[in-house]
Amino acid sequence: MLISIIIPVYNEEKTIRIFMESLKGIQGNHEVIFVDGGSTDNTFDIVKEKYFIVGSPKKGRGCQMNYGSTLAKGEALFFLHSDSKVPCDLLEYMQDALKKGKAGCFRIRFDSKSVLMKICAFMSNSRVKIRNIAFGDQGIFITKEYFDEIGGYPEISIMEDYQLSMDIKKDGNRIILADAEILTSDRRFLKHGRLKTMARMQILQHMYRRGESVERIEKIYNG
Repeated sequence: MLISIIIPVYNEEKTIRIFMESLKGIQGNHEVIFVDGGSTDNTFDIVKEKYFIVGSPKKGRGCQMNYGSTLAKGEALFFLHSDSKVPCDLLEYMQDALKKGKAGCFRIRFDSKSVLMKICAFMSNSRVKIRNIAFGDQGIFITKEYFDEIGGYPEISIMEDYQLSMDIKKDGNRIILADAEILTSDRRFLKHGRLKTMARMQILQHMYRRGESVERIEKIYNG
């Protein structure tokens, strides 16, 4: 099985080289597609030295990932954040998971010794099992056929991964939790503090389910 690894990026010049280096160890039949959301730094030029990268017609992670999927040749799509580190054999675990269902994600572990981040990782992994909801930092993967069937990611500025999970759930399918871990940066938790960010994320999810506007949710998220 050919797996297309699709990576949305935007202004990542400070960390992208480390991430690119980590991709070298990935084993198995795969292709890598970076999709830039209009970076104003050197991200695009840095990536194109070693990997295929295209500019998305529209900015926004959902738009970028959808565009990447149109270029993908793989039977399965793997959406990966650029602040993640992956085990070299993760594609093997992905293929095992896709034998059990049409979509899945990985267990998450944060690159932090904080007890709060360990709790956050536990909650994220439990959420997949209990609520059938996965977030993008867990490395969502899905067969290309099914991704196209359900319409891909909603092209909204935030909560695109949450909505994709709800679409999969509504369609009667489970998100399979693969038996491997993705190591992810906790940088997005540091700006406002770990506990406050965790609480805010729960509030924003509730607002989204309640039908609040994406614009208002994004404003609170960035505030």
